[in-house]
Amino acid sequence: MKRIPNGRYTKEFRVEAAKLVTEGGLSVPEAGRRLSLPPSTLNTWVRAYKSGKLGEVGKNQKPLSDVELELAKVRRELAEIKMERDILKKAAAYFAKESLPGTR
Repeated sequence: MKRIPNGRYTKEFRVEAAKLVTEGGLSVPEAGRRLSLPPSTLNTWVRAYKSGKLGEVGKNQKPLSDVELELAKVRRELAEIKMERDILKKAAAYFAKESLPGTR
């Protein structure tokens, strides 16, 4: 699962994430890894869920616009493509070195 830019999550997602910890029996770090959330964020949601104030968390944040969502998607794709390019460069250099005579 990919992270959402600037940590903006729906109320339903927050409730389900908090339920994973409280009712699902998962630890905060394990649930955070599964949901790609920082443990501190999930811990805040769990405390708010237990006190009944989870609906107030993130109330002051404005929703992401379509442009912001598209920008985040393009940035993720660019980072992935750069990583693939770097791997291919290293592989090409490795095989080019092996194909030279007298290098084995």
